[in-house]
Amino acid sequence: MKISSWMGGILATLLLASAYWSLSEAEEISQIPTVAIPTVTGTPIKALITVHADQDTINVRSGPDSVDFPIIGVLIAGQQVPALGRTPGGLWIQIEYPGVPGGVGWVYSPLVDVMGDLPIVEPPPTPTPRTTPTIDPTLAAQFLVDIPPTRLPTFTPPPPLVIPTFADELSKNTPVSIPMGFVIIGLGVVGLFGTLISLLRGR
Repeated sequence: MKISSWMGGILATLLLASAYWSLSEAEEISQIPTVAIPTVTGTPIKALITVHADQDTINVRSGPDSVDFPIIGVLIAGQQVPALGRTPGGLWIQIEYPGVPGGVGWVYSPLVDVMGDLPIVEPPPTPTPRTTPTIDPTLAAQFLVDIPPTRLPTFTPPPPLVIPTFADELSKNTPVSIPMGFVIIGLGVVGLFGTLISLLRGR
């Protein structure tokens, strides 16, 4: 009888303790906080560009033009980069590109896929050359050599061509000669006369 009354007291004590514990938890859960809870706001998702897979690399330039603006880097095929804006015509896209002045670059839009809406941004001004080449006139004058005009030689006509007349000279110096045929014929005639004379005397 004493044991059962002792056990009943223990059970009653445990029931009271569990009831108090559950009541205190209920009060803590239902209590309205008295401090200000900071509002958690998420950052908006930026637009992204993805380089086409058929492009090994594409150039990143300092401005939206392939002539006036130099290349400042490259993107590889499939690379994704946050996009910031586009030109009014939509041909060039401004992207985040850390490590360069301003932290932005420009890519040609037909080479990438755009995910998200892009605002129109003003393109940067066309860069001017750092130095304008000038010529120092004093230094340039040292390399200028004045060549005096050279007078052309006067033309002297050649002396007239003298053609020697050999026939006339020979005719003057060579004595007149009798043809050898006439001499032979004359001697033959003389011989005939001599023969005739000798024959007539012999008779």
